[in-house]
Amino acid sequence: MVRSRLKKGDRVRVIAGKHRGEEGTLLSVDREKNRVFVEGVNVIRKAQRPTQQNPSGGFREQEAPIHASNVQLLDPSNNEPTRVRMEVNEDGRKQRVSTKTGGSLDG
Repeated sequence: MVRSRLKKGDRVRVIAGKHRGEEGTLLSVDREKNRVFVEGVNVIRKAQRPTQQNPSGGFREQEAPIHASNVQLLDPSNNEPTRVRMEVNEDGRKQRVSTKTGGSLDG
């Protein structure tokens, strides 16, 4: 299992691959496979077999996973990609901190 500093709901920018430069919100994080699903990025078309609810079948679009190393978290204060470090606050809890601005990334 790989420890990731990305969480569901984070805004990220793709920094490598064919979708480089695109931004979106994390839909989910697969920590075992070190992959993330980003809203609107790496969208594929899957064939749907006809069912009772959808008798005609057809295609549906869904996001496919991309490797977590290909995305970088966006700093909410300046909307720029930043690296993340972990710090312990006064309460003794860990929090994510932007290395560019030094601001907290956890609410």
